[in-house]
This record gives sequence, C-alpha cells and structure tokens, in this order.
Amino acid sequence: MTEHRWLDDREQRAWRGYLAMSARLSARMNRDLQNESGLSLTDYDVLVQLTDRPSGCARVLELAESLQWEKSRLSHHIARMTKRGLVDRREVEGDARGTLIALTGKGRRAIEEAAPAHVAAIRDLIFDHLTEDQVKTLHAITDTVLARLD
Repeated sequence: MTEHRWLDDREQRAWRGYLAMSARLSARMNRDLQNESGLSLTDYDVLVQLTDRPSGCARVLELAESLQWEKSRLSHHIARMTKRGLVDRREVEGDARGTLIALTGKGRRAIEEAAPAHVAAIRDLIFDHLTEDQVKTLHAITDTVLARLD
C-alpha cells in the first residue's frame, strides 16, 4: 500500500489561501469589468488574445489553446461575443475546415476603453500592496508552477 504525502499545515494554509484568493480575485475582477465596461473577464481574456496578435485574428484551436479552454466552451463564448459585435468568424482561405476569430472595430474599442480601469484595479488589488521582493517571488512561483504544468 502506498503512503500518501498529505499537505502539512503550512502547505495547506498556502494552498487554501491561494484557492480563496484566486476565486475572490476572479469574481471581483469580473464584477468590476462588467460594471465599468459591460465586458466579462472571459470577454476581456479573448479580446486580449486577439489584440496581442498583429493580425487581430486567431484560429479557433490556437485561441482555445492560448486560453486553456475546451473548444466547445470557446465556441459558445465566441457565439455570444459575435452577437454583440465584438468579434467575427472568418473562413480560412484554402482550408474548408479552418475558422478564424477576428477582432472587430467594436471589440478593439471595447478593450481599449476597458483596459485602463482594469489595469488600475489590478494595481489597486495586488501590485500596489506588494513589495518588489514579493513581486519577484510571485513571478518565480508562477514561472515554476507553469513550467511544471507544461
């Protein structure tokens, strides 16, 4: 029989603290974005992925991978964003099965208007209250965990 390595008290407090922080931070950021701009945090995430690309477009599978979403989740969300005029679906020339998700002018304006308040909220909730060493530690932690996940 295999012996389990349970979390010690310190690790358990850190893990539960991380989960609580992550859930509350996501809820707060989503609520603030909705109130300020009418965008959800997931809308914002999609728009960021598209604005980060020079073409303003991405294949569905590339976008799903970048966001770490299931293709079906992305498809449903893109349908809602398309109805609101934030993105368009386009066929890929020469690839009958390929679909591009393209940022629209309305989508670009929406993220450009939402970004300043969103960044201000991130600063207010996180970075304005951390020391330089804490920011470096947070960066090191995220890099280490993300490398392990890859």
